[in-house]
Amino acid sequence: MLRRAISSRAFSSICTTRTDSGIVNVKLNNPDKLNALDLPTFEALADIAKSLRDDKGARVVIISGSGRAFCTGLNMKAVLFSNESSSSAFPSIRNISRLLERSEIDPVETGKAPPALVAGNLAQNVGYLWRQLPIPVIAVLHGMCYGGGMQIALGADMRYSTPDCKLSIMEAKWGLIPDMSASITLRELVRMDVAKELTMTGRIFSGEEAMKLGLVTRCAENPMDEAEKVAAEIISRSPDSVASTKKLFHDTWFSDEQRCLDVETELQKQLIGSWNQVAASARNVGIQVPYKKRNEVQLSEWKGSTTK
Repeated sequence: MLRRAISSRAFSSICTTRTDSGIVNVKLNNPDKLNALDLPTFEALADIAKSLRDDKGARVVIISGSGRAFCTGLNMKAVLFSNESSSSAFPSIRNISRLLERSEIDPVETGKAPPALVAGNLAQNVGYLWRQLPIPVIAVLHGMCYGGGMQIALGADMRYSTPDCKLSIMEAKWGLIPDMSASITLRELVRMDVAKELTMTGRIFSGEEAMKLGLVTRCAENPMDEAEKVAAEIISRSPDSVASTKKLFHDTWFSDEQRCLDVETELQKQLIGSWNQVAASARNVGIQVPYKKRNEVQLSEWKGSTTK
């Protein structure tokens, strides 16, 4: 599987490569600090996610960490006292403000903003922006996955972990709440009482327990191999049906039944008879028709249930 480096800003804390088949590997690359998050890493992750939003050559994203851990959360010392802020009388206030400043939604050339696009702050974006990509995002967990690292993983569509990986929603240790989009991602995976217990205690739990709770998709001794196998299977499918599947579940998971049925119909109408749908069907009878690049998935504005 050929890999080539792609630019993501000149930050050494992130290593980003892309295979010829469109699998984008995003690796947290500060092993000496257990891939703890500093401001440049926050900015680089947000930039990478934004750059992939309209990249129709990308098919799957795999997020992982180098060294002994996936990510151990916020590098408190680096964020509070980064070099560029050392001349400030209050570097911690300045840096925290940068993390919590709400970003603007990027304008869309057509003038129509995608309905699912919402504006978060920098801290939230590194977890939430992966959900807005029209391609699957897989997190590969090993070693430790704490705090902000956990919330990045929760923003992925799937999570593969070693059984002995240590995970924690650790913000309670600092007297804080998880504020990197966990209020969205946790509710889709666990009951409220489980979310409260894990968050209020900040306790550390294993990859095996995380799988039982629903926080991890699957445990494997080599989760990267597992992620790459799943990614290879996904890219053998139509990029349009994959994007529409992600759109379908994100738009309907907490919707009423009428909304769910309407979205299914609208998305299916866009797929039936399209080049990629015909190509996918042809492959079932041994005819290898190449896929075209992904079409944009659009849903009409929801006006509420049409039932009387």
